[in-house]
Parts: sequence; C-alpha cells; structure tokens
Amino acid sequence: MSVQTPSTLQKLALQALLRDEALAMSSLVEVPFLLFPALFKEAFAGRVKKLIKAMVATWTFPCLPVGALMKSPNLETLQAVLDGIDMRLTRESHPSRGKFQVLDLRNVHHTFWDIWAGAEDGSCSSESLDEKPTVVKVCRRYARRRQLKVVADLCLSPHHDETQAYFLKWAQQRKDSLHLCCINMKIWAMPVDFVLDILNVFHPEHIEKFKLNTENVFNLARFAPCFWQMRNLHKLLLARFCKNNFKIANRTGYREDKCVKEFISIFSKFNCLQHLSMCGVHFLTDHTNQVFRCLMIPLESLSITHYQISQSDLDSFSCCQSLFQLKHLEMKGVVLQVLDVRPLRGFLEKVVKTLETLNLQGCRMKDSQLNVLLPSLIQCSQLTKINFYSNDFFMPILKNLLQHTAIWSKMNVEQYPAPLECYDECAQVSVERFAQLCQDLMDTLRAIRQPKSLSFATRECHKCGECCVYGKRARLCFCWR
Repeated sequence: MSVQTPSTLQKLALQALLRDEALAMSSLVEVPFLLFPALFKEAFAGRVKKLIKAMVATWTFPCLPVGALMKSPNLETLQAVLDGIDMRLTRESHPSRGKFQVLDLRNVHHTFWDIWAGAEDGSCSSESLDEKPTVVKVCRRYARRRQLKVVADLCLSPHHDETQAYFLKWAQQRKDSLHLCCINMKIWAMPVDFVLDILNVFHPEHIEKFKLNTENVFNLARFAPCFWQMRNLHKLLLARFCKNNFKIANRTGYREDKCVKEFISIFSKFNCLQHLSMCGVHFLTDHTNQVFRCLMIPLESLSITHYQISQSDLDSFSCCQSLFQLKHLEMKGVVLQVLDVRPLRGFLEKVVKTLETLNLQGCRMKDSQLNVLLPSLIQCSQLTKINFYSNDFFMPILKNLLQHTAIWSKMNVEQYPAPLECYDECAQVSVERFAQLCQDLMDTLRAIRQPKSLSFATRECHKCGECCVYGKRARLCFCWR
C-alpha cells in the first residue's frame, strides 16, 4: 500500500470538495485554516460561482487579493466575489474567525498567493505563515468604522468592458457601506460629469497613478478640485490636449489663461509626485518653468513628448532644482532644431551621476547641437539606455560621440540615427552605403567597449513609412525587401 505525501492528500481533499459543491459549501466552517486559500484558488480557477460567493462571505484573512487570480476580466466570477461581499454587508456580525479588511481587485502580483501556495506544498515555514501578506493599509478613520476596503484599478473610456461597467455600478450603489479606493486611474476622452461622479465614489486622495486624456484646458479646469485632493499622487500623465484655436475676442483668451494658471498652481499640492509625463500638452508652451518651480519634491522621471517647446521652456531645465535628481528624461518628438541647447547641456551637467535613460528621438538636432551637448553627455556615467533616432548627424560627429563613451559601462540599449551620408541627392537611402557606414560605426564603438544592444536607423521612408535599421542584422524598409 503506497503512502501518500501530505501535499498529495491535500490536493485529493480539495478535488473531492470541488466535485461536490454542496458538500464544500456545507463544510466551509470545518475546512482547515491552511487549506482555505488553496480551496479558493481552485474554486476561482474552476469558476465555481456559489462556492466563491460563500468563501468570500466567510473569508478568514486580512486581505483577499482576488485580482491577482483574474488573468482576464470575467463577469461571472466578479459577480460571485461581489455577491460574497454583499452577504457580509447584510450580516449583523462577521464570523468569529474572520478578520477580513481588504478586497484587492487589482491585476497585480501579490505575495499572499506565493505564501499560501508554499503552505499547500508543505514548503512554507511557520514564520512565513505568521506574516501579513497584504500591502494595502487601512486608514485609521475607516478602521474605526470597520468598513471593508475595496481596492481597484480603473480605466475609464467610451469602450470599457461589461465587467468594469458592472463593478462601477455596484460600487456607486455601495459607496456609503464600503471604503472604495482606486490606486491607478486612467481616463480617456470621457464626459467630465461622468468622471466627477466616479471620483466622488473613489476618492482622489488614494490615487497614486493618474492618466488623463481630455479635449481641452477648459475641461481640465473642471478637474481642479479633484487634483487638489490627490495628495498621494506619484505618477501623472497628461495626453493629447489641444490648444483652443477658436478664441472669441479677449474674453475666451482670458478664460484660457486663467485655466492654465489654475492648473499650474495645482502642482504645488502634489507632495509625492515623482513621475511626470506630458504628451502634446501644447497649452503649457512658455509655462514649463512655472510647472517645474511649483513641484514640491525632485522628479525621478520626466517625459515631454510631441510638444512645441519654446526657448524659455528649454532655459528652465538648467535652473530648476526639481530636475537635478532626474533618472529618466524623454523628449521624443520635441523639435530642438532652431533652439539654443546650451540650457540642456547645463541640465546634463547637473545629472551626470543620476541620469539612467535619455530619449531624444525625433528632435531634429544638427551636428552643431550635438557638439554643444557632447562634453556633458559623455560624462553621464549611469546611462543604461539612449535614443537619438531621427536626428540629423553626419558621420564624423557620430564617430566622435562613440569614441568618447568609454565611461558608459552600464549601457544596455543604444539607438543612433544613420549618418546623413547614407542618403543620395534625392534623400533616398543608399542601401550599400547604409550598411558600410553603420558597420564602420559599430567597429568604432567596439574598439572602445563591447555594446550590448546597438542599432542605427534611417529616417522613415516617405513611400512605405518604415525605417531601415542596422543592428545585429540589417532590416530594410518594405521598399527594399
């Protein structure tokens, strides 16, 4: 007679319970403490709805990170989980062994399941079982009310799925019974009134990551009261704002200026903001300096893309303390062709010991501008990634740059424009010349250090829209394939 290991016996017991849903539900009170998470995982994976509902209603741990088990949105299992929450809310008292505080619906990895998977396999020590696996804290004022905290990430768009629509309706109906919290909120082209209603349910003070896409600065101004409450905001992304080009006399211009000033003042309330991204936010042209000076703590990353930057905007880079600890700078699609880049060189001098990634793709810089940046750029010893695609450099300046990068020992990814000598008189790529010159540049760099990922790319072909890229292998645009 073979002897079954404890872990095998546990799995057999779980399988037996799942085969008989009625037995499993009637036996929940008797299910051993160590088996409860494993049984829930199996029930969730098998979409055993009634059992899921019953287990949520009698959950015995401080946190239920159910979002980590949802590989893709599923309305039926979400309904079962929320029905279980409703059962708890309708009871006069919680089960004696229940200490349930947080329902986490975020689709993120959670150590809770790692720990209890270990317990199921018999490999989890007693010390790890004593740990509280949840990373979500319950605010004291809500703990006094004994409100269950429900944590979710939201993406509000005109095409949000039925699962989220159901959850939002459920949350709005129970906002007075639960502590509803959104950590990561994305809003894409939604009516302002709808979003304000949602922010009345999921209070802005809990938002740590906020992405907003709206039509104009006037709609943005309506979000001001919510922005003022985002005291825990770490990451802000603003995208695709369109400057109002239809001004009526001076009144509309005055209104726009007032909205811009009000929006800029909000940055002084972001006590935790470390990551700022602005894509196409044209109404901030000539106001970047004011934004930087309002920041309360130094930024870790800054992304300004597809933006008509002015000289005064660029001047602010070298004189704002909030940028001097920057690790990541992205200025993709910001045209620097006619600007004096000496302030950018001054900025690089400040961050030579912190800057890790630099993206200047599509800035249309010339040789003279790269020459200005070169003395500071080659001193950035912490760089791991650099992107100079879609700039206009000749062979000598590119070779000079590569010959002075011995200090870039941490570099992982390097992307440079193909030299202008690759193009003929009609601005067409000469494939043979392209391969020859790029190989020459590779050999130049390899004589200095061994690059990990190195590539050179041409401009986009005006016929097929593709680039020719020379790296480990040459990849030509569609016109040449």
